[in-house]
Amino acid sequence: MANSPQARKRARQSEKRRSHNASLRSLVRTNIKNVLAAVKTGDAEQAREAYTKAVPVIDRMADKGIIHKNKAARHKSRLNAQVKALAA
Repeated sequence: MANSPQARKRARQSEKRRSHNASLRSLVRTNIKNVLAAVKTGDAEQAREAYTKAVPVIDRMADKGIIHKNKAARHKSRLNAQVKALAA
């Protein structure tokens, strides 16, 4: 356990940031799952709409450092490929 006042404050800040970042990571995962669920149903329009909503969320979390920018690009690329394959 932290002993100095500075260490106690850092522990408080770290816990607050951890819980906030966890909720943001969850938001990314939820949006990705929404796209995958729409692709699974086979509805191209719904999948495109879900993908359009997911992209800004993924980009925003990459900008904030919640997920790595390459991971964001990878998710977007794979989701886009699935949505396009569904439309074709």
